[in-house]
Amino acid sequence: MKIPTLCIITTRNPPRGRGHADVARAALEGGAPMIQLRDKEMTTAELLPVAEEIRGLAREHGALFIVNDRVDIALAVGADGVHLGPDDMPVAAASRLMGPRAAIGASVADVAEARAAEAAGASYVSVGAIYATPTKADAGAPIGLSPIAEVRDAVNVPVLAIGGITCQNVEEVIRAGADGAAVVSAVAGAEDMVSAARELMERIQRAFAQRSR
Repeated sequence: MKIPTLCIITTRNPPRGRGHADVARAALEGGAPMIQLRDKEMTTAELLPVAEEIRGLAREHGALFIVNDRVDIALAVGADGVHLGPDDMPVAAASRLMGPRAAIGASVADVAEARAAEAAGASYVSVGAIYATPTKADAGAPIGLSPIAEVRDAVNVPVLAIGGITCQNVEEVIRAGADGAAVVSAVAGAEDMVSAARELMERIQRAFAQRSR
């Protein structure tokens, strides 16, 4: 399965009156090719219908839909895959449950973790946090751009950069060697989420064009 160059991670934004589906819908309208549903607080009963709605939206737009952490939710709604952190179900176990066609992502911070994730069957890895980010309290200190190329050279699966990525810095992330970027507040917190997603895609494509010269 080809992993897209931009993943929009949904989040609830009460100050702006937005829910997960609102973020996903706007991101998809802006051309985002991949949506990740992430919520650490909702119960299973609350999260299931949200996942079903976003799965439907993603299919309408031909986008990839993955669920953060929750393999059970991903299986229940027929998601395309899951994204796993170090405290979640191991990559190998998730892969066995979801099957060989599922996209299994893994969060990593260095080469050793990336290699281990690939060996366990990860379809892609997300390296970060590249920059400081307020949206993930356990992200740790930012690691900067240099680990992107180090991880990219160490594995044979796509490498997405994550953590504090915005329209202003996404191009330098791609130029540093990332195969794509995953963002949260750059879209969920934007006044115009559709335009924000569209601009991210345009900047990513421009950076790839510059990198190939």
